[in-house]
Parts: sequence; C-alpha cells; structure tokens
Amino acid sequence: MEKLYDKYDRLHDYVRLSITDRCNLRCVYCMPKEGLPFFPTDKVLSQDEIVQLIQNFAEMGVSKVRITGGEPLLRTDVVDIVRRIKAVPGINDLSITTNGLFLAKQAKALKEAGLDRLNISLDTFKADRYKEITRGGNINQVLEGIEAASKLHFKKIKLNIVLIKGQNDDEVLDFLRYTKDHDVNVRFIEFMPIGNSLKTWKKEYVGLKNVFDVADENGMVYHPIELRGNGPSDNYQIEGYEGSFGLIHPISSKFCENCNRLRITADGYVKACLYWNEEIDIRSAIPDKKAFRKLIQKALDNKPLNHEMAMSETDRIIDKAPTWRHMSQIGG
Repeated sequence: MEKLYDKYDRLHDYVRLSITDRCNLRCVYCMPKEGLPFFPTDKVLSQDEIVQLIQNFAEMGVSKVRITGGEPLLRTDVVDIVRRIKAVPGINDLSITTNGLFLAKQAKALKEAGLDRLNISLDTFKADRYKEITRGGNINQVLEGIEAASKLHFKKIKLNIVLIKGQNDDEVLDFLRYTKDHDVNVRFIEFMPIGNSLKTWKKEYVGLKNVFDVADENGMVYHPIELRGNGPSDNYQIEGYEGSFGLIHPISSKFCENCNRLRITADGYVKACLYWNEEIDIRSAIPDKKAFRKLIQKALDNKPLNHEMAMSETDRIIDKAPTWRHMSQIGG
C-alpha cells in the first residue's frame, strides 16, 4: 500500500467528506443571510460514488472519515452511507458533524449503522440567541439530540462553539461549567475569514486566550489531556469535571504543520487546504483507481505548508485567492 504524503512529508490518512451542500440553518459565520443556491441532485455525489471514493482512499492508507455537509442528516440515505463506509476494510474511525436538529430521531440508527463519534454545532445555550445566530433554529431540538445521543454511548461526543465577539463570547463560563456533569468535549473554535470580508472578520474575531482567562478568573484548575481523534484541538480537563474542553485556533496558533486531512466537497472536488482556492475535480476519476490516485497526489503536491489565514505572508501559497466557497459548501 502506497500511502498519501505531500511534499512536506505529511502523511494524509483522514478524509472529511461532504455529502450535501444543503442545510436547514443559515448560521451567520457559514452562509449569507439570503442563503445560497444549492446544487441540483445530479451534481452531488451519489451513495455509490461516495462508497467507491472511500474504498479508493482506504487502499491509499486512509483510516479515518468524517461525514459533513451542509447538514448531512438532511440526506435520506445518510444511515446507509454510514453503514457502507464503516464496512470498508481499513476504515476504523467514522464520525459525523451535524447541527443536531434531526439527531434525536436518527441517533439510534446512526449508532447501529456503525458511527463512532459525533460533533454537534452549538454556539449558545440561549434560545433567542441561537435563533439569531442560526437565523431561525430551535435550540430545544439540538438539546434533545444531544440527550438522545448521550444515552447511546458513542465513543465521544463533541460540541463545536465558534466564538464571535459580541455574539456568544460572554458564554464561555457556561460552556466550561457544562462539562462538569456532561461527558462531552466542548470545543471553542476561532472565527475564520471564510466567506466573510476581512473587515467583518476583524471586528468579530476573538482569540481563545479568553477561555483560559475565564477559567482562571473562576478558580478552575485544568490540565492538558489527550483525546483520541482530537484533530487540531488542544484539550484540557477541569479538575473534578466529567467532560473536557478543547481549543481550535487556526488564527492565533499554527497547526498546519501537522495537517493530515483532505476535504471532498459534495460536488466531487478535493481540497487539500481549507482556506485557499486550490481544488481539483475528481468525480469522473472515482471508478478509475489509477487516475484517482494521480489527481489526489496532484492536490497534495500543490498543498501549501500553511494556510497563512488572515496573515500577510502569502508568497508560498500556490493559489493566493481565498476559497470562493462558503463553509457550508466545503464541509468544514
């Protein structure tokens, strides 16, 4: 088996796969207020194409897959997709990122299909604020989904919180306290300038040092911990607490040097770097393993050492234009 390496000798064994660009929310950091035109059905990868694609990747040493969207639970065949991917030899870690609105109804079927882990987006505990951030979402559905999933003993449940100045940065303490009696990993994520103007981003960005400041001010004693499948997150646990918290800081701290992931968009493009415009259409090559391998390696050969996100030193970037896609169209 010839594994996947880029020109910086980084092993790539992790695929983040978007199975739809559709979403039932309009989160302020993810898509514009007016929404986005969604792909027609025939432009989105079919279930058979998805499975063959993952089989191809597994033969190249990929062992970890995360299903994303849009909102992946909007696909009526999502449980079948999970079951078939988990059955692919070599895939030993399968997770999904969801907004949680449909999770209460589907958590049991997803677990039985072989899903290992869950990431759930939850940027606030306040119902009115949640409705504002998501432009119409019902937080009670998400909380019911988290409760249902917690009873099913997934390997790990993570809550994703994108911190935005003036919107939810005053709730850091609430999220830290939530880990006292809940065995979840609360992950604070820096707001990224994807699909947003730099001017808007600069006004709303808040660094994650704030999380430590809040913990210290409230007498919380925390220690670094290791979590399986934690990706770019630095994780900590507060003494006496059941759960943990993590920090994902693509802006204030570089984590690109250890990047091991490739992203596949719902319409069949590979993106080796989240932020930059470089992407290659691989859909037609899915049935041809040799051609598929060649295109994936081309993407890796063009992958920059780091994304230089929101920074001025862009000389080393292959394609200096930031991605035209919004987060909902990439898969995160």
